[in-house]
This record gives sequence, structure tokens and C-alpha cells, in this order.
Amino acid sequence: MGFRITGLSPAPFRHLYGLDDATLATHGAIRYRVDNEFGFPDRIELRDAEPGETVLLVNHVHQPANTPFRASHAIFVREGATMPFDAIDTVPDALRRRMLSLRAFDAAHMMVDAALVDGREAEAAIEHLFSDPAVAYLHAHYATRGCYAARIDPAH
Repeated sequence: MGFRITGLSPAPFRHLYGLDDATLATHGAIRYRVDNEFGFPDRIELRDAEPGETVLLVNHVHQPANTPFRASHAIFVREGATMPFDAIDTVPDALRRRMLSLRAFDAAHMMVDAALVDGREAEAAIEHLFSDPAVAYLHAHYATRGCYAARIDPAH
């Protein structure tokens, strides 16, 4: 069984692009100028932002279902990102180079399983979680800080 990893749509964040810092603060967002090549993973393009680029730190509801697992957390989005990552059977480097918490949800948005995995071994963990017919989709989180990283669906 294949899998499809997708980044977030830029649509909910576009209105923040280019705002001054004071106005960003009224939206609960903060701008950072990237100062190293590893530490600012963009959730739209699923890549690490490069030094000199700007990212916005925002709160994002990544599990909006009305269940006990409803959740939000801080994430980075690259300011100006327009094209979300969308690939089948490809783990982007931003995920591959980190420890991941993979959380498996059923169709009712209840967590039914989870795995802690080195991103270099993500494919095997994804395949294992999707071997349970109750699993409808996965959320990948960066294990160190617990932030949402990406959605993973079966590739039909």
C-alpha cells in the first residue's frame, strides 16, 4: 500500500504575509528571519526554510474534529509559500531528518495507534500503521517539540 504526504494549504496564512510585526501580533503570530539551515520547518512546502528567508510562527488547529483529540500547536509557515507539498511514497527531507511521532486516526477521528520513529525509517512505520484497516489517516509530528508536521493518507 502506498501513502501520500501533504503539506498545509497556504490559504489560511496568506493574509499574514507581509504584515508588519505589530499587526502580526494582533493575529497571535510572530515573524522570524531564518538564521540557520535546520530549525525552521515549513508546514506548507515541508522543507526547512533557508537562512535569510522569513517564517511565521502561528498557532494552527491540526486536529479540528470534535473529539478528545482536538488539538492545536505552534507551527512555522514560510512567508510567501504558495505550493503545498503533495507526493506519493516520498518522505520529504524535513521529516526524514527528524524523529517523528506518527499518530494513527480512524474515520471518527479517534487515535487508534501511534509510533515513535526515526524519520529515516518512516516508510516502514507508515506501512505498519496503515496495515490496520481501522486507520484512516496519520498525522506526523516532530517528536522533540510535539509540533504538527504533515498529514499522511493512504494512496488509493
